Amino acid sequence: MPSDADAPEDHVLDPYEQIETGVARIHSDVAVDLLARMHAQDPAFFEQAVLDLLMATGYGGAEGKATRTQLSNDGGIDGIIDQDALGLARIYVQAKRYAPDSSVGRPEIQAFVGALAGNSASQGVFITTARYSPGARIFADSVAARVVLIDGDRLARLMIRYRVGVQVTESYDVVSRAACARRPRRRTAVSVARETLLRCGGRSRREGDAYGLAR
Repeated sequence: MPSDADAPEDHVLDPYEQIETGVARIHSDVAVDLLARMHAQDPAFFEQAVLDLLMATGYGGAEGKATRTQLSNDGGIDGIIDQDALGLARIYVQAKRYAPDSSVGRPEIQAFVGALAGNSASQGVFITTARYSPGARIFADSVAARVVLIDGDRLARLMIRYRVGVQVTESYDVVSRAACARRPRRRTAVSVARETLLRCGGRSRREGDAYGLAR
């Protein structure tokens, strides 16, 4: 009969792993709260939050211009982001608040692609709080226009990453020593942060093509 000494030991998380695990749990809780808040607000709030997110990730060019279309006459387009001062390069946005357990199907993506064609647009972003059906993703990949699909899970992660609708409330410095040849040991600090819900509208500019619209 095996003794207790032969039993495998439970893995004990080191301090770094504990921090990473704790931050992941906090972000997971905040993500759920973010999506719940998107559902609790009116459509205009959600559309503005989506535009704030796209601007925070670096879209909008030097002018940083994003326009939310009128709900009564949006023609299938909820927002427009100008990539230059003259509006020659534009990104068209569709934002849909659906139940988290529902799916956006191919017909909705076809309608969005049709709206892009009606505006002579070559790229667009469709963002939802729900999921996408396989057919919707396949269709988006098959059309000539560049269409990026962002589901609820990715939306919440991006909002946390780019600090849209959230703010850092606590940060911790983790200090370690790094040995360098012929030099005194030095300390390296790594910060981790905790987020909490905040009014949408805060922006932090990040340059680059976060969603792969340019290819």
